[in-house]
Formats: sequence, structure tokens, C-alpha cells
Amino acid sequence: MKDKTIDYILRATWQAVARMYNEEASKYDASMATGFALLSIDKEGGTPSTALGPKMGMEATSLTRTLKSMEDKGLIVRKKNPDDGRGVLIYLTDFGKEKRALSKSTVLQFNEAVKHNISEEKLQHFIEVSETINELILEKNIFTNSSVSEMTHQTENTEN
Repeated sequence: MKDKTIDYILRATWQAVARMYNEEASKYDASMATGFALLSIDKEGGTPSTALGPKMGMEATSLTRTLKSMEDKGLIVRKKNPDDGRGVLIYLTDFGKEKRALSKSTVLQFNEAVKHNISEEKLQHFIEVSETINELILEKNIFTNSSVSEMTHQTENTEN
């Protein structure tokens, strides 16, 4: 673990989680993206289609494919936004609400398994570290000139 970079650990872990969710979702003719979309759509009031991409961290083209597939399977319906005629609201169908409950239960089962195997203190540290990494990225504090020159200086010192 010592030689692995932080980004490698994050990427490998996320890929394992995604693979696990996709394997589980495939039992129900779905995908992780479908489950995530079901959980991101307001189950009563619907959700503007334009809000889903940013909420899910998905590119528009991937989201469009996911929503089309969900519509074809009868999980969602699209309706014009009554407050903004140009916009579209995405609503869950009754079938979509059933699958949403299944997705929610799957996520909760994963969370419980992790909580059962990792102490509350370690989970809290994990959350704090993740939040700090996100803040560094959002504040664009990773590749600033000062951080790059500090990193170069540290690398030179360790090599000598």
C-alpha cells in the first residue's frame, strides 16, 4: 500500500464499488447509473432534467442515454415543466418507485456492511479525508504554482 498513490487507491476503490453495484443491478436488468438516477429523482415532485446531470456528476450524453433507457423500461416519464415551458421534469412511475426502493435498500446494505467492518472513528476519518480532498479540488488548490513548486522542492529533497 505504501507505493500506491492516493489517486490510485481512490480510483481502484471506486472501480470495485462500481463493479459491485453493476453486478447487483444486472440481476434486475439495470445498471449502477440507473440506480443512482432513481435515487436522484424526487419521488413525489419530479426533478428537472437539467438538475440531474450536476446532481449525479454525469455528462449530458451519458445522462441522456440513461434516461432514454429508463423511459423505455417504464421507470420514468418526462413531462413539460409547468413553471418553465422550455424545461422538462422527470417523474418516477410506480414501477420506477419500486425499483428506487430496491436501489435504496442495496445502498443501505452496502453502508451497513462497511459500518459493520470499520470502526466509527475510522469512518469519520475517511469522511474527513474525502471532504478535504474534495475541498482542495473545488478550491483549485492542487495545481497552483506554489503547490507545484513546493512539491518539486520536496521531491528533490527526498531524492538527495
